[in-house]
Amino acid sequence: MIGVLNGLSQDWSADPTAMPDSRKFLIFGVMAFGQFMALFDIQIVSASLSEVQAGLAAGPDEVSWVQTAYLMAELVMIPLSAYLALAMSTRWLFVLSAGLFTLSSLFCGLSWNIESMIAFRALQGFTGGAMVPLVFAVGFTIFSGKQRAMIPAILGTVGVLAPTLGPTAGGLITSAFDWRWLFFINIVPGVIVTVLAALVIRVDRATPSMFARIDWSHFAAMAIFLGGLEYVLEEGPRNDWFGDHGIAIAAWASLVAFLLFLERAFFSFNPIVRLTPFRKPLFAFACLFSIVIGFGMYASIYLIPVYLARVRGFDSLQIGTTVFVVGVAQLFSTMLAASLSQRIDMRWMITAGLLLFSWSLWLTSHMTSQWGFWELAFPQAVRGLALMLCIVPSVNMALSGFAPAELRYASGLFNLMRNLGGAIGIAVVNTLLQDHGRIAALRLGESMARDRATAETLVQGVARRMSEITPDPERALLMAQGLFARVVEREALVLAFDDVFRLMAWMFLAALVMVPFCRPAANAAPPPPDAAH
Repeated sequence: MIGVLNGLSQDWSADPTAMPDSRKFLIFGVMAFGQFMALFDIQIVSASLSEVQAGLAAGPDEVSWVQTAYLMAELVMIPLSAYLALAMSTRWLFVLSAGLFTLSSLFCGLSWNIESMIAFRALQGFTGGAMVPLVFAVGFTIFSGKQRAMIPAILGTVGVLAPTLGPTAGGLITSAFDWRWLFFINIVPGVIVTVLAALVIRVDRATPSMFARIDWSHFAAMAIFLGGLEYVLEEGPRNDWFGDHGIAIAAWASLVAFLLFLERAFFSFNPIVRLTPFRKPLFAFACLFSIVIGFGMYASIYLIPVYLARVRGFDSLQIGTTVFVVGVAQLFSTMLAASLSQRIDMRWMITAGLLLFSWSLWLTSHMTSQWGFWELAFPQAVRGLALMLCIVPSVNMALSGFAPAELRYASGLFNLMRNLGGAIGIAVVNTLLQDHGRIAALRLGESMARDRATAETLVQGVARRMSEITPDPERALLMAQGLFARVVEREALVLAFDDVFRLMAWMFLAALVMVPFCRPAANAAPPPPDAAH
């Protein structure tokens, strides 16, 4: 037992690649599970917001902040994590993040009103956000060769499975226990991750003097810029975008803060976020791919459950079973993507991924109001395979060839781009869905007006069937007209879904234009582990 403890306490910060493989996999497993918890909790409340709203006596506008507060806070922490990791070491930042994430989960479950819930969810998102980029940076620091090739595949699978499983698991937990258990369920695994992280993670050393040199104006500018942007993207589709004064003010504040953020990033002696990774063209293109992939990944994860709930009337278990096909396909393709990344040019791999992703979206754009599990199974399986062929090469393009200190900044910026792509994607598809739904409903109305006799015959036929339920002929006619209107509304919504998926398919085809410019640098080999010391 003493030997095991001595092995855990050994410091490998001078050369983390020299540690035994068993220690590497233990560190990576602990951190990957922490990442899973942070991403899982983004969506875990989405299927149970009505229960949270009732339990806290909140209004519908207030309860939406349970999601928005988490996302805003997480977005701020992701790029900040690189600076904090240098100042306090990866070990203690991860321990503090996991510990506070667990504590804030407990407080979320104990919330007494909507204001306390929003505050604790913001703390949960802020602390959980640090765990996401840290695991990417550590994976690329401690592993090499074939082992490193598995990192993007594993973390890519975690990154898609966690938000996909969140709504389904949340619905099941709420049905079986109570909505407060959506947060209490984090406590035991959170404590385990915190303790193990404190015991095993020793991959770098702290530089406490960095705390005394923090550029607070840069931090404030980043927080206002990212938080305001996330607020605009979350609330815009629901509140007429810039027609709402609150959204317009947030947009202006975010723009001004963005300009100050850039000024501080270029001219501050000690910036919170360093933009130096963008000097590498390959990293810049990888970030653009990350935005596109985040857009498609999060938008498709969002759209399919909305279609199944609003058009087919599926419950959370049926929705979870249907969308889980993406995760299963990913698990099968993880090893394939990792193997291919060692054998072929990344450009060929991401080309195949973008083409397959576009094809899957094009297949989905032929949905009807009768599509269910079996009709969606093949397009989703193709999308699961395509995701790994997109994620693995984009991560390798982004994070290969950086010294450990700069790798943290690159990881934070790259993960930020994915989350921004997801936020933009959900906001855009929500707006498109509303606009195209109205357009489709108008077109269907025009078609029925041109053939009014046929439409009236159909309504009269339905009214005759309704007369078997009610003896009042006027009531039967009203019921028939209402049913007919709901059918028209449903079909218009399905046409809108098809239009949105078709537009997304074209977006992925357009992203192929960037592939020829992603030529890897001649000196892309990673530097020695001690290059930053």
